[in-house]
Parts: sequence; structure tokens; C-alpha cells
Amino acid sequence: FTKRVLEQYNPKKIIIYSRDEYKQYLMQRQFAQHKKVMRYFIGDVRDKERFARACDGVDIIVHAAALKQVPAAEYNPLEAIKTNIDGARNIVDVAIDKHVEKVVALSTDKAVNPVNLYGATKMVSDKLFIAANAYVGAKNTQFGNVSGSRGSVIPFFKTLIDEGQTKIPITDMRMTRFWITLDEAVDLVIKAIGDAKGGELFIHKCPSFKVTDLAKAMLPDCEFEDVGIRPGEKLHEVMITKEDSRSAYEYDDYYIIYPDLEWWEDVNIKEGGKKVEDRFYYASDNNPVWLSVEEIREALKDIDIVY
Repeated sequence: FTKRVLEQYNPKKIIIYSRDEYKQYLMQRQFAQHKKVMRYFIGDVRDKERFARACDGVDIIVHAAALKQVPAAEYNPLEAIKTNIDGARNIVDVAIDKHVEKVVALSTDKAVNPVNLYGATKMVSDKLFIAANAYVGAKNTQFGNVSGSRGSVIPFFKTLIDEGQTKIPITDMRMTRFWITLDEAVDLVIKAIGDAKGGELFIHKCPSFKVTDLAKAMLPDCEFEDVGIRPGEKLHEVMITKEDSRSAYEYDDYYIIYPDLEWWEDVNIKEGGKKVEDRFYYASDNNPVWLSVEEIREALKDIDIVY
């Protein structure tokens, strides 16, 4: 995302705010030629005062911080709440106080009909950012969300394969997921920055894949071990519920769910879209577009796997 912004927009200033000092060090090396416009703050979204200092003179905030590992959130619920909910509240308050023009928050499919704590905290986070548009007053800060899905199952399978295992554990043979590339996710964030009026949820159109096909793509001769679905795990990913269909519009490469709230005005609906049918439902198991084993194998070549 930082690379694209530097290439396309020639910004006067970019602030990188993160508690991961090692990643900041790597970014400082990668973008050394842009040191005049890049500033790095070690900090946490939980620390409102520190975050406020980092946001002096900032026009746009892209919020990607989260405690997102599902089992870790289940075991450490208060930590997930402090980062994903309290952190979101801090961003809302600071953005309004600092007269930030736009805030784009990254969400997740797990926030839709949440079945685990991580999803529940992200659902609350989404609600906070959407509702923030109602009380910005004359300060004119706009808050919006983008949603995509890119699971951690790929590095997990890769670790098993590197260890020489030939039997891949599958929690449920029927399980499906959405596929979104990093470039597509970045495109969606940039689209939201340019087009959002405040309160919308942008959802990228993603192909689906079967988790068993992913395993076959990574290890063609693998065997499967049915280990049973884990607590808090969904069989299929859901991006748009039937209830959301009342305010969802379809565009060429994405959907937008518009706020179904009193302060929202229909004049803000982006042109070129088509209202989805009543009771429309967008999930990884009813998607018309699917990746084959061969297509998954090809797509894996473009992924930098992080363990």
C-alpha cells in the first residue's frame, strides 16, 4: 500500500504508526529514498495520546491494526477488546479532534454474523466507524470500511509440507473460503479513499475455493485427515448477509453496503451501481466464481508466505 501511494500520489508526508519496530526498520530500509516524506512512530492504537501526536497534520488514516488470531483472541478476550474496540474508539476520537479528512478501516468477513470473539470485536469496530459519521459535526471527517479475506491456512499448510508431512489436516471437507490478493486489497483501500462519502462498507468481488483444493494445489499427492471444525471457525465465509441486501449495491469489481441509518442520504450513493436483489446473500459457498486446483497453484506463485 505504501509503495502504491508513493508511486501514484507523491504525498508530502506518510506516517507509519505501528508497535512492531522490526517491520518499521525493514520499511525504513525499503523506502530509504523517500526518507524526506516518511516518518515512523512506534506506538499502539491503545495509546490515544501517542496516536494523537502521530496524527498532527494527517489528512487520511488507513487503519489496519488488529489482534486477529482467532484462538489467541478467544484465550485473551480483554486484549482483543482493548486493541480492536478501544483502539477503534481512539482512532475515531483522534481523527475528529485532528480534523482528519477520511478514515478507512480494514474489516474482515468474520465480522459478518460473528461466531468468535475476534469477529465480534471487529463487528463492534465497524459499527463505531460507521456511527462516527453521525457525530463529526462541522469537522467533516468521513469514516468508511473495506472488507476482504485472506486466511492463514496457506502458511500453515506450507509449514507442514516443509516438514515432510504428506497428510494434510482438514477441519471440514466441505469448507470454502474467498481468495483476494494483496494487490486487490490495496486497490480496494485506494478506491474507498477516493469514493467513500462516509459510512460505506466496500466489499471486493472474490473467487471462492475449496480448502481441499488448496491442499491439492500445494501438495498434489497429499492425503486428507478430517480433524473436525475448531471452536469459532466458520464452514463458509460470508461477506453480505440477506439483511444487508436492503442497502447493498453491485459495481463492476466490488459491492458497497450503504449505511441504513437516519443520517445517510441516498444522494451519496455512487453512480454506476445496481441494487442487489432482496435477500441477496454473498458467501464463499454460493459464489458463481471458483478457482480450480490449477488456478490456485498459479495464484500461489504471487504470494509471499509469512510464517
